[in-house]
Parts: sequence; structure tokens; C-alpha cells
Amino acid sequence: MNKPQILFVEDDTAVGNLIATTLETQNYQFRRARNGAQAVMDALSYRPDVMLLDLGLPDVDGIDIIKKIRSWSNMPIIVVSARSDDRDKVAALDAGADDYLTKPFSVDELLARLRVALRRVRYDSQKTSEEAARYQNGGLVIDYAAGCAYRDGQELHLTPIEYKLLCLLAKNTGKVLTHNYIINEIWGSSAENISTELPSLRVFMATLRKKLEADPGHPEYIQTHIGVGYRMIQHNRDSAVSPEA
Repeated sequence: MNKPQILFVEDDTAVGNLIATTLETQNYQFRRARNGAQAVMDALSYRPDVMLLDLGLPDVDGIDIIKKIRSWSNMPIIVVSARSDDRDKVAALDAGADDYLTKPFSVDELLARLRVALRRVRYDSQKTSEEAARYQNGGLVIDYAAGCAYRDGQELHLTPIEYKLLCLLAKNTGKVLTHNYIINEIWGSSAENISTELPSLRVFMATLRKKLEADPGHPEYIQTHIGVGYRMIQHNRDSAVSPEA
């Protein structure tokens, strides 16, 4: 079983070292970000299971980080902050944080909060791994068993690479997938080869859009995040992945 991956965002050296030591003793894989910009990029590329987030960052308020992350990811976010005012807690939770821990904190309590978040991750992952035979998102339907995709009832005649790209985006609906992540999943290329494979990715994405989108110039399904990657737009939150009939 893979070790849980934790991204913690903390600019204070002493607190950061304490969290790092705590995670290391529990055999968690982790990465540390010291500012908001690094936190967002690491969240996109590292794809952690849980984020531990300080609010008082040197470049941006942590509340803004929560809002940005929530625009494309539902991973658990546990705030670890010196702000103890109820207004700060409410603001963080309203922005999309899952939990709030006030500094100074108990290591045991931090680990307990983390275990709760990871139980949710495992539950969500288990539901996802029980892969449905049919995906539906607005007028887009993918029949995984048959290896076919349809838009508004019309079959899309996709190449194998186009179909793999569509399935990868569909299984991560609402999440921004970085160029590097997509290239690694589709072609198995490492980060060192991204510049070589990136033109191919753009070509295949363009041909996929021509077949999928009614107007490729104004896409309804595949959104480009310039310089970062692509995202499958979620049209129906309740039936993005439909259970097998």
C-alpha cells in the first residue's frame, strides 16, 4: 500500500521542523512549501492526499490559497494557524478548509486530525477504484467496458491516444492535470522529457477537442490552464461518474 502523501505549508522554521519530524516518524511521505505560490504549484504537480496549511504566509493569505485549491481539488485541507479568533476559523472553513488546528498544537492532536482526513481520502479512493462501467458528464458519455465515447448520443471516433486522454481527464473531473502528469500517465515519460512530448500532447488535445467540442474555440468540456495543463469541466456534480446500472 502506498504511503500517504502530505503537503505542508509553513514558513516558520521551528514549526516546520516539528511537523517534518512528526510526519517522518509516522512514515508519511511529505513535501514542504514555504509560501503560497509554491504551495499551489506543489498541490498541482505533487498531488498530495492532504494539505496542512498555515494562514500567515509571507506572500499571500492562506484563505486565498484555500479558495484557489478548492476551485479544482477536494483534497482535505487542515489549517494549522496561530490565529485563534473564531472569525478566522469560520472564514477558513467557509472558504473550504476541512479542519482547523490552533498553534501551539499537540503533536498527538495533529496526528489524530490527520488520521481522520486520511480515512476520508481512503473512503473516497475506494469508491473511485470501484470503477463504474459508465461515465456521464453533461452530454458526454464514456462506456469504459466497450471502449467507446459519445457526445449527445453520437459516437466519437477517437484514436487510442485521444481516448486515453479523454478517460484520464474524465476520471479527474474538476481537477487541473499538469502537462507533466498527463504526459507521464499517457506516454510514461519522466519530467526530463516533458519538453519533447509537450508538442505531441498539444496536437492530440487539439484533435480531441475537434471531435468532442461543438465549438473548439469555446470549449464546453476541456479547459486549458495556460502554462499548467488541462481540466475536464464538471457539468453535473451529482452524476459525473454514474454507478453501473
